[in-house]
Amino acid sequence: MREMTNKNVLISGASIAGPALAFWLRRYGFTPTVVERSPALREGGQAIDVLGTATEVVRRMGLLERVHELSTGKRGTSYVDAAGAVRASISSEVFNGVGAGGDTEIQRGDLARVLYEATRDDVEYLFGDSISELSEGEDGVRVVFEHGEPRTFDLVIGADGVHSRTRALAFGPESQFVKHMGYYIAIYTVPNFLGLDHWELDHNVPGKIAGCYSARENTEAKAIFAWASDPIEYDHRDSAQQKRLVAEAYAGVGWEAPRLLEHLGNAPDFYFDAMAQVRMDSWHRGRVALVGDAGYCASPLSGQGADLALVGAYLLAGELAAAGGDHAVAYAGYERRMRPMVDACQKFAEGVGPWYAPNSKAMIRFRDLNVRLLPYLPWRGLIGGAPQKVARTITLEDHAA
Repeated sequence: MREMTNKNVLISGASIAGPALAFWLRRYGFTPTVVERSPALREGGQAIDVLGTATEVVRRMGLLERVHELSTGKRGTSYVDAAGAVRASISSEVFNGVGAGGDTEIQRGDLARVLYEATRDDVEYLFGDSISELSEGEDGVRVVFEHGEPRTFDLVIGADGVHSRTRALAFGPESQFVKHMGYYIAIYTVPNFLGLDHWELDHNVPGKIAGCYSARENTEAKAIFAWASDPIEYDHRDSAQQKRLVAEAYAGVGWEAPRLLEHLGNAPDFYFDAMAQVRMDSWHRGRVALVGDAGYCASPLSGQGADLALVGAYLLAGELAAAGGDHAVAYAGYERRMRPMVDACQKFAEGVGPWYAPNSKAMIRFRDLNVRLLPYLPWRGLIGGAPQKVARTITLEDHAA
């Protein structure tokens, strides 16, 4: 491995991709700093899968046992009608292979905390701040923060999600890169008043799904709402407005939706956003690069957001290490190696929406029939194994520390 240059790296975002990248950069001898807009680690979000190549990344980090300890342990999902009668059920293992080969499901906030705890002792974290200006010179990037004093870093990496401020500053406005997938999603914590035991219940009406699944060893639950919609104008920072949009979208929907909505107003970890993809021809410009959702979000419909973040962080750090910090070489190698997985995940997501939130009663019945029959079909591995196949699009190389 070459002697390192460009060792001081600023990472924007402390969710999954940011701390994972900091972990590997620190291991390879870089000095990462992570800046996060939120005043503390964000605990909310949905359950996320760690599959395939991403599982191998977590294993190489030495964190797989801890991730398994915090696994949701979800055994499966049932689709119910307005009266609560089960119309179809499917196990998690049949659906996406969770439980095989070390793959698992974990709450987004729990995975973020695992990664943060693995890095906080030797990585500088700047909570409650964000980047407001970037100015690149021959020897580095001068960063102006919203609150802290300006600093200069050798490299800047945006790991700050779909609405990336880093991307906007370095590449251009969000409208150039974010593709609306035709759905919105909201998730928040509720009491486990349905008595769910490591299980999820989902109720569909045309174009909408209302669901609830148990979390944290059944001590709580997560409400999830997703519905088809054209783009909506709203303030990304105004949670009160977003909650009104959810309530309006589900007015009159039966099953347990009204009870779930009763907890909307005081939800401690409310998450709302469009299901969107980030499509870019390149994830780097000069000394600035993007990783995870900031550069190539595949949307929640893919079920691969955490996988892309973990694998992307590993590859980016590894390429920087192999190139001795030469960002031009490293960024090009990172894009070349990561692109096949990104393309596969984004293509996979494009076909999921009509099955997740069918647009007619007939389509709901057809989906339920397919779910009931899936365990008995000879080609069930092709359908249920699709997420696994996408998650294993690329293989990893070792980068000696």
